[in-house]
Amino acid sequence: MIAARSPAKVNLILQVLRRREDGYHDIASLMQKVSLADEMEFAPRGEGISLACPGSDLPTGEGNLVVRAARALFAESGYAGGVEITLRKRIPTAAGLGGGSSNAATTLTVLNDLFRFGFDRERLIRIGARIGADVPFFIYGSTAWAFGIGEILEPAVTPPGMWLVLVNPGFEVPTKWVYESLNLPLTKTPVKYSIPNFSGIRELAAALTNDLEKVTVARYPVLGELKGFLLGQGAIGSLMSGSGPTVFGLFDSEQDAIQAEGALRTSYPFRVFRTQTI
Repeated sequence: MIAARSPAKVNLILQVLRRREDGYHDIASLMQKVSLADEMEFAPRGEGISLACPGSDLPTGEGNLVVRAARALFAESGYAGGVEITLRKRIPTAAGLGGGSSNAATTLTVLNDLFRFGFDRERLIRIGARIGADVPFFIYGSTAWAFGIGEILEPAVTPPGMWLVLVNPGFEVPTKWVYESLNLPLTKTPVKYSIPNFSGIRELAAALTNDLEKVTVARYPVLGELKGFLLGQGAIGSLMSGSGPTVFGLFDSEQDAIQAEGALRTSYPFRVFRTQTI
């Protein structure tokens, strides 16, 4: 059996550059893994793919990206055996934190090692891109700029060990609805994006951007309220991650993050996570 942690991510910058002819959107996003993580276990079995999600109502069949990832990898390798997978969720679902994509990426990388398929990172990324737009980032293995629909990755540098407090209000936001609600005109010409550099955490905090916020916050004003609350508790920047609804505050000390976490737990009935960038 192999145990692995499957981390969440936040988008420190998410800019939507254009709507493409295929219906997808080109983005430029600074993606950062954090220490909040699901726990996964993998064990070989004779045949078939078995997934258990104890304490969760997640699907355990083809509706789960974990099963689709395992099936895609076995098909790519021609492997005829099976695997038993246990997924213990800590990352909220449909929350803008990439939990499902992270689970799929962890499945691809762990099974590649467990069964000695020998696929390199680029091949795993190609398989992952067919499963979900954020899967390649989690396979990539480090902080990255994501372009295209998320499958084109370039290394990025952010200040190490930053503290974040995440607040998840408990409702789900469909990513497809958020992008469609942007109502961007169809553009055939790719948009050139100049990657910014940050000298430190405060410069990064000042650059926090998410083009999807205007859609999600307009529909759910409590997210704007949470951003203001975090800033009032000493966050040097606050942003919605992905398509939401999770909001995070960025802090320049662990003590400030601890105090904000306590204030949020006292003031709101939402899930709160104090976490660190990894």
